[in-house]
Amino acid sequence: MKVSIITVTYNSEKSLQRSIDSVISQDYLDIEHIIIDGGSADNTIGIINENKKHIAKYISEKDSGIYQALNKGIRLATGDIIGILNSDDVFADTNIISKVVDSFSKNNSDVVYGNLLYVAKNQSENKTVRYWKSNPYNPKFLIFGWMPPHPTLFCKKEIFQTYGLYNESLQISSDYDFILRIFKETKLKKSYIPEVMVKMTAGGKSNGSFRNICRKTHEDLRAIRANKVGGIYTLFFKNIRKLKQLIPLYH
Repeated sequence: MKVSIITVTYNSEKSLQRSIDSVISQDYLDIEHIIIDGGSADNTIGIINENKKHIAKYISEKDSGIYQALNKGIRLATGDIIGILNSDDVFADTNIISKVVDSFSKNNSDVVYGNLLYVAKNQSENKTVRYWKSNPYNPKFLIFGWMPPHPTLFCKKEIFQTYGLYNESLQISSDYDFILRIFKETKLKKSYIPEVMVKMTAGGKSNGSFRNICRKTHEDLRAIRANKVGGIYTLFFKNIRKLKQLIPLYH
């Protein structure tokens, strides 16, 4: 199976090399790394050019945001499986993609996901600030605000062809909307890998300001209602779940 990894960048010169190295270090060989840049003004393009032999395709042009960029990458992808690695994130081990492919093969999976570590921004990647431990899928979970960590999500390419790409009208919660869209489909086979798959840098657009927190709340509720998986109480439980992920609960 061929695996396409999509990395979206914008002024990512401080972290991009580490993410590229994380893909290069994987022991699974059939990987197509696609980088979609939003027209960076720093040395991001220089870093991409220095790693051209490891990058299958890249685009650098203005876009409307991360979800339009992801959709560009998905359209370019030729892999059987598509995953996302943010430009300041890394795979937790060198065998993550091998384990993902093995899960797709052995379980006849449509979707595979796992656990996520949040690491402190501008500090050692070993400084963990949050641990998102997921669990095997149960359709009853969605109404209580459950979702798997988006950075650990791998899907067969035909999932996007059948259920659509990311909703670009949602600026912050399109990943949640996409997850609800596919996880509510009980006919799709979802497989859980019970280990940390990705180390993600803490912070980001969704909680970068009070305005963005309000926008995320509105968009989350819009996604919940559009996918008919609950209501206000679903949003309440979704936010409560985050409390369990905070360190020092993780050891």
